[in-house]
Amino acid sequence: MLIVKVKICGITNYEDAAAAMNMGADLLGFNFYPESPRYIQPQDAAKIISKLPGFIDTAGVFVNSPIEQIHEINRQCQLDWVQLHGDEDPEFCREFLSHNVKTMKAIRVRDRNDIKQAESYFTDAILLDAFNPEKYGGTGLTFDWNIIGHIGKRVFLAGGINPDNAAKAAGLGVYGIDVCSGIEAEPGKKDHEKMRGLFESIHHLRG
Repeated sequence: MLIVKVKICGITNYEDAAAAMNMGADLLGFNFYPESPRYIQPQDAAKIISKLPGFIDTAGVFVNSPIEQIHEINRQCQLDWVQLHGDEDPEFCREFLSHNVKTMKAIRVRDRNDIKQAESYFTDAILLDAFNPEKYGGTGLTFDWNIIGHIGKRVFLAGGINPDNAAKAAGLGVYGIDVCSGIEAEPGKKDHEKMRGLFESIHHLRG
């Protein structure tokens, strides 16, 4: 039976973090991109993370941030994952190989050529998101999941995943799904009923 990881992204408060954890989330994402409506100050994220049990992984979302800033926030928040969601090139991503943190590179997908980029990144995982020329993620848009094909590394699927299509997304054989706007009451605030519906919809795929 397929077991898929679930990452709940855009966490801005402990209540949403606790609810996601109790419903079965494997990873919680904290957005450190100041222009995002889901932005959270590193010190506030650190307070939330300090209350979480060790079995929950945490990911920091960064968009074209200087590497020194990423390392500082990582130290402050004790992140498990650094999610690079901007225009970072493979060389930039390789800078994290000597640090005790896993890396995830987001690729905004328009067509198969974008997906082919995945092979050039030496990271612990790839995140495939829908392309939007004006925003780096959290758009609620999807892309054609039929073009994913085989990628020789762990793949998180993102972009417009919600309670209605989560089972389809999880059933594609990806390592994990990344959910944000599809379970929100408003940007940065989760709708707990929608979140519960999402986990119920994929319960049969999680072992």
